[in-house]
Amino acid sequence: MVTHLFKRILYTVPVIFFVAFFVFSLLYLAPGDPAVVIAGDQATPEQIERIRQNLGLDRPFAIRFVEWIGNVAVGDLGESIFTKRPVSELIWQRLGPTLSLSLLTFVLSLAIAIPLGIAAARKQGSALDRTLSAISVLGFSLPTFVIGYALAYIFALKLGWFPVQGYTPLSEGIWPFLRNLILPALTLSGAYIALLARATRSAMLDVLSQDYIRTARAKGMSWNGVLYLHALKNAAIPVVTVAGIGVAMLIGGAVITESVFAIPGLGRLTAESILRRDYPVIQGLVLLFSLSYIIVNLVVDLLYTILDPRIRY
Repeated sequence: MVTHLFKRILYTVPVIFFVAFFVFSLLYLAPGDPAVVIAGDQATPEQIERIRQNLGLDRPFAIRFVEWIGNVAVGDLGESIFTKRPVSELIWQRLGPTLSLSLLTFVLSLAIAIPLGIAAARKQGSALDRTLSAISVLGFSLPTFVIGYALAYIFALKLGWFPVQGYTPLSEGIWPFLRNLILPALTLSGAYIALLARATRSAMLDVLSQDYIRTARAKGMSWNGVLYLHALKNAAIPVVTVAGIGVAMLIGGAVITESVFAIPGLGRLTAESILRRDYPVIQGLVLLFSLSYIIVNLVVDLLYTILDPRIRY
């Protein structure tokens, strides 16, 4: 296991380098002159040149990239153009709300999607199975902001059960913390639940058709025992794969969800930075999101060997 972990970490090094190169190139791939875009139409040539110098656009690309990589290695992601504060500080301040929302969404999605997928597989062709299929299609089809505004209108404005917007830290109490995150988590988990439920149903149907399942039933084992002791474990690998892929969906959906519910997290910071064309902050956020996804894929690969000892790389 240790050797496998070491190899997988080594494999991620060139991927991380490529991601870092792409992230740094965002400033140069942007259409037009970034300095002119940031300065605005009324800026003087002197102001534009000053911005070019601050961004390092007057220096060779290779030298700037090497310096940037060295700074990133020690945690220095640069300085925001507009707030003049370190990018790492801005990200750290917004990290808590995003982690809280993502973790709650992930747990909520697993708690809802996996039992639904198992029930649909057990009752294949039933009304429950058809209903789940319809809900899954609806979950994929509806944009995140539509789900968010609908939930806010019904449960916040009409019923008054939850606040419309805002975020309360966990330090102020568990219920105030959850009360602000339940609607955003339900909004963000819509498509994720649909994805996981369909994946669980498909994997369970494949496993339930195997001979050892029929043997277990013939020996008198109950359906619950067959489902949870035998079938679910063997169907876990496709579900874990889809859960890992869905992390990208959570990252993308967080940008919209945090904007809809005014949550001061990384998603909202991303939207604000894009609107202001704050390139150093955008670079830092894209790098963080990319590294997070790489780490999740690494964890998924390691889980394969735990769930199925026959898998070796």
